[in-house]
Amino acid sequence: MASTSDDAGQPAAPTYPLRFRSAEARGTRIGRPLRLLGRARGVDEALLDRIGRAFFEQDDAGAALAAAMRLPAGTPGRVTHTQLREALAGGAADPCPQPGGAEFGPLQDSDVEIGPLPRDRSINRPISRQRTDVGRAPQQRTELSARTPDPLRRLLDEVTAVPGWVDWDLVEEGAAVQRRLGQNSSDVLLQLSLVGGYRFGGPTDLLAATGALTGGALRRLHETQEWAIGLSEPGALRPYAPAWRATVHVRVMHALVNATFADPERRDRRDGWDTARWGLPVNQADQAATLGLFDGTLILGCRTLGVRIPPSDSRALMHLWRWVGHLLGVHPDFLVDDEWQRHRLNYHVLLAQAGISEAGPRLARAVVAAQAERTYRGPSWWQPFRAGFERERLLSMLTAFLGVRSMRELGLPLRPPWAHAYLLPLNTWRYRVLGRTRRGRERLDRWGRRRSAAILASYQPDHP
Repeated sequence: MASTSDDAGQPAAPTYPLRFRSAEARGTRIGRPLRLLGRARGVDEALLDRIGRAFFEQDDAGAALAAAMRLPAGTPGRVTHTQLREALAGGAADPCPQPGGAEFGPLQDSDVEIGPLPRDRSINRPISRQRTDVGRAPQQRTELSARTPDPLRRLLDEVTAVPGWVDWDLVEEGAAVQRRLGQNSSDVLLQLSLVGGYRFGGPTDLLAATGALTGGALRRLHETQEWAIGLSEPGALRPYAPAWRATVHVRVMHALVNATFADPERRDRRDGWDTARWGLPVNQADQAATLGLFDGTLILGCRTLGVRIPPSDSRALMHLWRWVGHLLGVHPDFLVDDEWQRHRLNYHVLLAQAGISEAGPRLARAVVAAQAERTYRGPSWWQPFRAGFERERLLSMLTAFLGVRSMRELGLPLRPPWAHAYLLPLNTWRYRVLGRTRRGRERLDRWGRRRSAAILASYQPDHP
């Protein structure tokens, strides 16, 4: 762990956490597909240094708001959850969100309310594609700003001020591309992005500490699926639209988790966070890694399933996620809308990671076990057979995506890659033949919506 001294000769804060490059050889091995398919060549020490320093960087606007939300009731400057909901709704209060979140579970020994806003199903149609001038609209925000606490106003300013690089037509096209990917998108995000991310210590230990997935795994997976699918709906990422609100709320949730686990009063407890080892609980390096799992990894994973993603679709999908990353508070240094830049960045993120921790296998097994809890279409007698099929399908795809060594590290049983064997020709027909025509793409869009809705319903707790 590198460190420096300040002007007074006292030891300064460390530059990197202990985890930084602690398993670089392993990261190099896991990153071989990126070097081959993602054209990531060589090691850029300056980029690795930037990633290393980012382990101690946080979302400053989110951190300020989290600090204000954690103040005792009645303290001047405190921000309440009602104020947050009203602000994200443009002045109209929403139903109280449930504890929990798209990634994290309810904080143990805490009454902090975190979690995504309920999905607004009242907007299910495209909205105007005119560029948004958020400085003058909507009217509700102007009326709200006079009584909005400074930390909340600062966050609102960041997420409503649309950067000049945002191209709304490209964002909408990226959403359409993700809709057309359908089940392929859900498969890759669950298996290669989510479970694949469990191979590294740090974020997995935070997830385990919050109780996510190991307790109520089905609900956590449902919330993550619902958020990801919601991003692909027309107009959903415009300021104050449903997916915009949910994404900003996830940002606040991350900030609350970071503030809770980084609290000095908690460090001496048994469940205290080891900042010297891992960096900040929710930090910019891990945020960049997560974003890379949702954009670049999604593209590469779908291609390995036989999906044709031409450069135009790749650019649109990357642009969509660049805007999402901005809303989540990811540092501009890690926001890119070029696929090959992302693969290069992802490769260096792998080199910077730690090895697997004991939390990884626990989380991976929870995801596999959750397949038996899903509710599938069909009569009740059919459920056990379908659950068994989905479990075996998941293990088959995980074996192909992650490899034998990673499966053993996660404590998961190996399976032949039979799922890839049927998906490759099926996706070849869908995306390389049918998807080349306008009508074919429209059919893929309808198919993607149906599959996404069915997958989401199957993860819905107590779904009839």
